[in-house]
Amino acid sequence: MKDEEKKVVETPRFVDYKDTEYLKQFVNPHARMNNRRRTRVSARQQREIAKAIKRARFMALMPYIAR
Repeated sequence: MKDEEKKVVETPRFVDYKDTEYLKQFVNPHARMNNRRRTRVSARQQREIAKAIKRARFMALMPYIAR
């Protein structure tokens, strides 16, 4: 965790599942969601982001896994 720097990300009021460039900030290179400590967002924002990522994956806008 020390070698990876924590990113502070500005979160908008509404998290849209179609904004994949914004959602990629919360996903690691293996296409897994980062935790709250790494992204520095509140619990409510993390739930909204997780829901948006899951919707984007279901709609095939984001990958489930990265190769």
